[in-house]
Amino acid sequence: MAKDRQREQPKNAEGALDTFEQGGALGPLEDRNEREQRVNTLPSDQKELAQESARFADLCQHFAQQKMDVPADSVAELGRVAEFDIPERVRAIKRLNQKLMEYLNDVGQDPGIRQ
Repeated sequence: MAKDRQREQPKNAEGALDTFEQGGALGPLEDRNEREQRVNTLPSDQKELAQESARFADLCQHFAQQKMDVPADSVAELGRVAEFDIPERVRAIKRLNQKLMEYLNDVGQDPGIRQ
């Protein structure tokens, strides 16, 4: 019965998704130099978007390492960014990055225990 509940993936979907796996053309890059080389091959507007998106991803990774939640309003704002054209998307992600950096700074100023 459990097998009935599982959806079967079409065979062609598996091949298409492989490009996003480690080692695939669009897969994650652990080497920052390789990532920079790929980003530098993009047109200028896409390059700037990729750089800001990478900064956002780095910030999210920092939040995860510190076992902190990304503020809900920032997550909601990011969801709307996909609807924008590239120049506005870049500006929106820059604002998000700035907001997250300020949030981290504010949280870091907290002494932790208040009496």
